[in-house]
Amino acid sequence: MTTILTPTAEYSVAARDGLWMSASDAAKVTGWILKPEGMCRDDLCVPLPAAAVKGKDVDVAAFWTKLGGPVVAAEDGEVWALGAPADERNGALEGLVAPDFTLPDVDGKPHTLSQLRGKKVFLATWASW
Repeated sequence: MTTILTPTAEYSVAARDGLWMSASDAAKVTGWILKPEGMCRDDLCVPLPAAAVKGKDVDVAAFWTKLGGPVVAAEDGEVWALGAPADERNGALEGLVAPDFTLPDVDGKPHTLSQLRGKKVFLATWASW
């Protein structure tokens, strides 16, 4: 059995030759259903190259990569991680607001984060512990 980690859950499925698995296991892991037109969720379908489908089996790594999600595996191939696609991660981050704080710069002049709202800010932190 292969362990697959997704942003929301952990699954144990029968996979071979990378992430080739049955269409039913692919649906359980990804939430997308294999149809003749590709992998589908609701009214949205993602066409797959012919090489990513063999009968009722699908190459989930190829499909996930086509969605724009990162795919990584342990060296032994027993554990795989399917990361959220970039647009999904960016969408989640857009709604987040950092807590307000005030810190001095290298010259001792205080700066408050909320005064920089609407501007790009690079924060670098460091701790000795």
